[in-house]
Amino acid sequence: MTSCFLLRLLLLAGLAAHEARADSVIYKCVDQNGRVEFTDINKPGCKVLDLPGYVASTPAPAPRAAPAVTMRQGAGRPAAASPNPAGFPRVDTATQKARDDDRRTILEDELRAEERKLADLKRDYNNGEPERQGNEKNYAKYQERVAQMRDNIGRSEKNVEALKREIANIK
Repeated sequence: MTSCFLLRLLLLAGLAAHEARADSVIYKCVDQNGRVEFTDINKPGCKVLDLPGYVASTPAPAPRAAPAVTMRQGAGRPAAASPNPAGFPRVDTATQKARDDDRRTILEDELRAEERKLADLKRDYNNGEPERQGNEKNYAKYQERVAQMRDNIGRSEKNVEALKREIANIK
């Protein structure tokens, strides 16, 4: 009797915490392993919970799985949404051209900066044999720094390629 009372008390506290509406329905679901779940979503195998003093509306029907659609049925992909839905603001051609020019200028500035950074990294890397620093008496520490430099060069090269691709994609 006490565990039932505690269960109902916890359930009501949970409902209050989630600000359950007075017209919502609570379901008690038990899975194959015997675990109990209380939810407001009707799943197969769930039963409407009758709470004294709790007003509930009629339960919603359990969701049914949609039948599988194959390519032979001609479904293919779902229809794509319109690129410019009704009411979506349009930009005039001159404004868009100005924005594209600004974007191109910004990307070209970033490209120049990244190319300078790449040149500096390659110069310091010295074809895989950079100068050893005073704190690198341990050869493993030197190799770690060389590997880090190689990674930085690779990352910078990818950045340069991506910036060039972005610039090429501007109309």
